[in-house]
Amino acid sequence: MLFIMFSVILFEPEIPPNTGNIIRLCANTGTSLHLVEPLGFDLDDKRLRRAGLDYAELADVHVHPNLDECLQDLNSPRLFAISTRGTTRYSDARFGPGDAIIFGPETRGLTDALLQSLPVEQCLRLPMQDNSRSLNLSNAAAVVVYEAWRQMGFDGGV
Repeated sequence: MLFIMFSVILFEPEIPPNTGNIIRLCANTGTSLHLVEPLGFDLDDKRLRRAGLDYAELADVHVHPNLDECLQDLNSPRLFAISTRGTTRYSDARFGPGDAIIFGPETRGLTDALLQSLPVEQCLRLPMQDNSRSLNLSNAAAVVVYEAWRQMGFDGGV
């Protein structure tokens, strides 16, 4: 049986291969994946399947009509937002079991309203060179999920 320690939330994801890569990430780390509609693709998109390979059946993936229902289904977890507008370095966050990590749409990121609704220490950013815009969504998710899992001693990992 799969033990779920964290949840990744993709808010209105737009690019199928990114979501496919994140499905694979979640399957390999015991992280549940929550997709908040609208999605920029169909779940049977061949680009999504190609990136996720056969990991979809190994991953815990859920689709929600909106963020409020997603958070309610997750029992109102402590939420960490990843954004280029975040001010706390992701490696300074202290993650715990049951936490959820939310990522915004690839072309516009998370809304200011969502970021302002969270404590500053839960609005995280990944360090980048000054002239960079952002990391690829699936790369950013991998960096943060592995840091959160590392902090839990890679519980369940081999």
